[in-house]
This record gives sequence, structure tokens and C-alpha cells, in this order.
Amino acid sequence: MTDAKLLRIVVVFFILASCQTSQLPNVSVLPGPEIPVSPPEEAPPIQEPPPRDSLTLVAAGDNLFHETLLASSRGKEGYNFAPVYAEVKSLVEKADLAFINQETVMGGEKLGYSGYPQFNTPQALAKTLAETGFDIVNHANNHAMDKGGAGLLATLDAWDAIPGVRYLGVQKTAEKPQLIITKNNISLGFLAYTYGTNGLALPKDKPWLVSLINRENMAKEIDALRPLCDFLIVSMHWGDEYAADPSAGQTSLAAFLAEHNVDLVIGHHPHVLQRFELIPRADGKNTYCFYSLGNFASNQLRKETILGGLMYVKFLKEGQETSIADAGLIPMVCHFDAYLANTRVFPLYSYTEDLLGKHWYHIRDKSLSLEYFSQVSEKLKVKVISQNPFAEEKTSAQ
Repeated sequence: MTDAKLLRIVVVFFILASCQTSQLPNVSVLPGPEIPVSPPEEAPPIQEPPPRDSLTLVAAGDNLFHETLLASSRGKEGYNFAPVYAEVKSLVEKADLAFINQETVMGGEKLGYSGYPQFNTPQALAKTLAETGFDIVNHANNHAMDKGGAGLLATLDAWDAIPGVRYLGVQKTAEKPQLIITKNNISLGFLAYTYGTNGLALPKDKPWLVSLINRENMAKEIDALRPLCDFLIVSMHWGDEYAADPSAGQTSLAAFLAEHNVDLVIGHHPHVLQRFELIPRADGKNTYCFYSLGNFASNQLRKETILGGLMYVKFLKEGQETSIADAGLIPMVCHFDAYLANTRVFPLYSYTEDLLGKHWYHIRDKSLSLEYFSQVSEKLKVKVISQNPFAEEKTSAQ
């Protein structure tokens, strides 16, 4: 064996021996300061949107029963008023709440049924109005005392016998009850006033029987009711008969109501339609004022009294925030045939040329036309509703 080869063997041997005996150095790790570990942050809770509630209210104007209307509604088995409202029932009954100014008292047969100038309508009408869907009835109007205190109190007894109907502007006791109606989580407060009772005095022992327009009393009652409800509504029997524009007295009272944060004013008495106004309030909201809804059912023979309106308002509540989401007017035609028979109330959008041709007034004066009705409606400065708004809501929900 050569020296070189021997040397390579020795080197390899030492390398192998070194690999087998070498160890890693003994390293000591000293503990350092503990670092606190924070728990993982929780995600903020998802904010649920506040509940969103809505409520619809419709309102009709002067329901005025003349002798001709009584005569045409009488049959062998008594009075049947249902056909008068058959064409509007689907509108009224679908609203959450429905208001009407019942212009005539229903004092009972003993007082004698009568038309103009001192009305007394059969109590069967009360049941018909309730079945049509009306559940808020105003009697603070100039005909409230047509049959004296007895006639008005008998009228209130008739309403009290019908569950679910509340009346406004008249009361049986000196202590005036506060009317607040809550539905769909929304509360509506109601008050009603009239300019007078056609010179017929209130009973000396019951001066509180009918609520009269008096700013001092109104301010107290409005301010007391305002914080108790989401929306405050005031019915006003005011203005000048057959006047197309609101009087200075009406606009002044409307401003007064806005100053007291009334949300909605429902006006009647002129027997004709008057304009709508949005009145700014100090709290940043608006008072919605319908100065006059005109006639609903009647046999008044003036051209301008044939077209009335059904107010439509949608209230909205989201959490504690309240607003009026929609407001408008559905024009209404009071139809009656020749000889003042077959009185019916129709929405203008379903009133036809064929019906118009049979109207008592159109037979005598062709200026009563669908175009005339449209022209009157367009001057009211209000959203004119030309279809069933509840059918629209149903479609939207689907």
C-alpha cells in the first residue's frame, strides 16, 4: 500500500469519527417578559333598521241627504242607502281608517224625516256608512242642531250602537274626550270644529254639545293632544258656500293650526272643491291642508257641487321618525239620473261617457263633461289620483 493511499484512509477515518462524536452545543434559553395576548375583537353588532309602519286614511266631504235622495232610497221594506256608495266601497273599506263629514243628523223617525233646510236622515244611513267602511264621523257642522239637542243626542246613540265607529266634534258630556286611534303602531289624534250651527242655539244646559271654532279653546285642546299622538288631525267646517277659493278666514285659521303643529287639516262646508296647501311649520315639518273636499253624496243642483273629492293620505313611522309619505285627492262624481233618481258616488277614473249622458245636469247643460271634471281637478294644486291607490299598493307588495 502506498503512503498516499494510506494517508487518504486515515483522513476518511477521522472524518467519520468526528461526525459520530460531535454534539450540538448546550444552549440555555432564558425566559423573557410575558407579552399579553389580547382576545380577538368582536365584530360590532349589525344594526337592525327601525321598524317601518304605515297607515292610510281616506276622507270624504259633505254627505248631505236631501228629500229627493231620501225618496229615491225608500223601498217597500224601508230605506236602502247601500247603492249610493256601492261604487266607492272598495276604496273606503281598504283604507286603514276612513273619515266622513255626515252633514245631517239622524234623530229618528219620531222627529220626522226631512231635507233642506233642517235635515233629519233615517238612522239606517249610519249602518250603511259603517258597512261601506267609514269609521270616523264628523258632526261638528252647521246642521248639527237642525233637530235640537234631542236630535243630535239620538244621532250619537245610533253611532254608539255600532262597534268600531267614533264620532268627532260633538259630545254627550261636558268633559270632552280625547280621541286617539292607534293602528299599525301609529297613533292619530283627532279634533273637530265648526263655525256655527245656522243660528240655532246650543242647549243652555249643554253648551258643550258641539265644538265651535274658538282659537283660545282650540289652542288648549290642540296643545294638550299634540304630545300624545304621532299625527294630529283637525276637521274644520268653515268657509263660504260655493266659493272656489278659500276665504281669508280659512287661510288665517289654517296658519293658526300650523303654528300649533297640526299635521293634517280636513276641510268641508263650501260644497265645492277648494285647493290644497302645504303650510311650513316652525318645527321643520308641514301642515297638509285640504281646504274643502266638496260634496260626497247629495242632490245639490249646481254644476260646481257635482264634483267632490276623496282625500288619500299615507302616514309613515320609522322608529321615532314620523312623516306623511303620500297625499292626494281622488275626484268623485255624484251621479243622479233624470228626476233625481239613482244617486251614486263614482270615482272620476271609473265614470264613463255613458253614465254622464244620463246625469240630470248633463241632460240640461252639456257643459258638464269629463273634460270639465278634469279641468276642475287640475286647479286644486294637489296630486290627483286617477286609479285605485290600494290596487297600486297591492301590486307593489307583490
